[in-house]
Amino acid sequence: MKKQQTFTDIEYGCRKKKTRREEFLEIMDGIIPWDEWVGGIAPYYPSGKLHCPVI
Repeated sequence: MKKQQTFTDIEYGCRKKKTRREEFLEIMDGIIPWDEWVGGIAPYYPSGKLHCPVI
């Protein structure tokens, strides 16, 4: 089953020019090694689990 398009999808689907934000994010995705950064942060990031068991 095909996902229904939203008004935003339709509006931005016809655009030809990229915004500065989109260009910036594409450049940053190419420069920054996200896998290494996430791997370095993951041990210190809370997992969402409680450390003490619930009684």
